[in-house]
Amino acid sequence: MLTNYFGEGFVEQDPEAIYQNVITAVKNCLADFSAKGFKPDHIAAIGISNQRETFVVWDKNGQPLHPAIVWQCKRSAAICAELTHAGHAPMIEQKTGLKVDPYFSATKLIWLQQNNPAVATAIQNGKAFFGTIDTWLLFRLSKGAAYATDYTNASRTLFFNLHTLQWDQELIQLYGLKGIQLPGIKPSSDSFGTTDINGLLPQAIPVTAMIGDSQAAAFGEGCFEPGTAKATMGTGSSILMNIGSAPKLSANGMVTTVCWSMHNRIDFAYEGVIVSCGATIEWLKNNLGLFNDSKETAAMAMAVENNGGVYLVPAFSGLGSPHWQMDRRASLTGMSFSTQKNHIVRAALESIAYQIRDVVNAMEKDAGIALQELNADGGITANTFVMQFLADLLQKKVATIGMADVSALGAALLAGLKIGLYPDLESLKKMKRSEQYFVPGDKWRKEYEGWREAVSQNQS
Repeated sequence: MLTNYFGEGFVEQDPEAIYQNVITAVKNCLADFSAKGFKPDHIAAIGISNQRETFVVWDKNGQPLHPAIVWQCKRSAAICAELTHAGHAPMIEQKTGLKVDPYFSATKLIWLQQNNPAVATAIQNGKAFFGTIDTWLLFRLSKGAAYATDYTNASRTLFFNLHTLQWDQELIQLYGLKGIQLPGIKPSSDSFGTTDINGLLPQAIPVTAMIGDSQAAAFGEGCFEPGTAKATMGTGSSILMNIGSAPKLSANGMVTTVCWSMHNRIDFAYEGVIVSCGATIEWLKNNLGLFNDSKETAAMAMAVENNGGVYLVPAFSGLGSPHWQMDRRASLTGMSFSTQKNHIVRAALESIAYQIRDVVNAMEKDAGIALQELNADGGITANTFVMQFLADLLQKKVATIGMADVSALGAALLAGLKIGLYPDLESLKKMKRSEQYFVPGDKWRKEYEGWREAVSQNQS
């Protein structure tokens, strides 16, 4: 699927292409399912996990009024600055648990309202339908019959109140978005509608789970109790720590969000948002041509004894938690004539672990809990150098369950809970997991001090 990068940090995708890619993916899954001896009518329910802050605005006929605006997009930086300058940031954070930042959906919707006349007119006339990607897919899959989201996705928009668990009308008024249509909000495990997935299934079956990808991964990793945490390492990274049944604001640069929910339980979380992890590796491959396949990077990093004093601060779209320097640019420092490309690759891989260490340190301060181990998922978990370096850096065990996309597992488990396939949460705790552990070595990673210096020196 083509992602369109343009202007000063603008990022968009085609909503129809997103939907068609899902249909193609399901078609491929069904072919594999059938090849293993199963039939489509064996499928009892559907769970949807999605990229959370990316959103679409469409009309009553389901026609998008603008391309989907992606979570990485920075177009609303000036709007965020205006809201902050006007003194609204503390109130917004208290209500939503989030920072006033382009990462989250609302300020980019404000930008659309100010810059796209069709969107502005539709909002004014009450005919603009907003939805994160879960809602867009549900609307399309149900042929317009279902318009809903769950608490986790709602909690990423900047107009959901964590305390009332409702869309906050005061914030919608403040943003100038009166008239925008917003989906109904439900627990992550609930009845959302039915679909035959564009005719791929013999009959319509229920959609019984919707949850943001990072939260789905936390559920799939078994973060059921306060103090349990996971790190999803993909294009960016999300570190989530379950903090229990009440939202608590962070004093150390974390955001507060809904972790996951069922009809009789809502768990909240601290989240550290890291903007660039795998994206940094892709930049080295696509823009600098340092290697042909990201699988080569672990061996390249281990081919040199250390990083040679080289540090890459990957602020290509700013720095997220706990720094929140979103206007910052990336930097590569500490090079000399002895610097090899392996040093640069190693510095890029190390930057993933350094950023996670920054977040874990802040979370431990906020929660007053020392993590015993960190669960990890995402494509980067296949990189043994990153995983071992992270364990050494944290001086904690890092566990993976051998599944790159645990988000799909989390959504499936929540869907199964709703239809009674699993009787309760306790039954999920007893499920066998095949875990691989990376155990910290004795060596103290003094390189972290160099990272902190590199971050502090580049604050312009």
